Amino acid sequence: MEIEEVAAATEVRPSYRRMISEFLGTAILLLTVVGSGIQATLLSPHDIGLELLENALATAAILYLIITVFAKESGAHFNPLVTFFSATKGELTSKQAIIEVVLQFSGAILGTITANSMFGVPITHLSNHIRQSSPHFLSEVIATFLLITVIELAGKTYDARAVPALVATLIGAAYFFTSSTSFANPAAVVGRMFTNSFAGISPSSSISFIIAEIIGASGGYLFSKIFKSKG
Repeated sequence: MEIEEVAAATEVRPSYRRMISEFLGTAILLLTVVGSGIQATLLSPHDIGLELLENALATAAILYLIITVFAKESGAHFNPLVTFFSATKGELTSKQAIIEVVLQFSGAILGTITANSMFGVPITHLSNHIRQSSPHFLSEVIATFLLITVIELAGKTYDARAVPALVATLIGAAYFFTSSTSFANPAAVVGRMFTNSFAGISPSSSISFIIAEIIGASGGYLFSKIFKSKG
């Protein structure tokens, strides 16, 4: 009986650690994105370009850190789309995927509210930052396509240890070459609805962003499958 109990505990622990990692990692990501955005407007109130640079550098840095730290615990998804495609490949069960996605959205909201609190910004004020346009939509399709493609192909082309740098570099660059500043993550979209700051997005704009991300992610996943099948 004792042996069975130990075996059961061993099976439960990795799942528990996986979920905590996804919740905490997503919270840290949004804490950084929103917090650095607020700080940027305080440090460089008359220079939008510098504000964007500060925000991008902080985001790229924290992505590298959290992916490196949490990769062995959960795969470091921090993104419902990445989790979904992992589930389709059988890397986790449907139940695990659903729980993980819920925790990602919850972590994103908590991270945003915490960032607001640190800078004395109202935590219940939804964003009025409109980002709804055809260029924004196209930008999110492209950004998410590139993100999923990089993640899916990285294991084939590079050592897995290169993934944190690849993802961080892509998102940091995409802050500047996309008009949407590359959210590429439905959890980030929902989280950033809860801040009326530099990094915020209005609820009315969020639906089109998420649709664009789903389209881009699907395209990236299919492209990577075709690419790998010819390798």
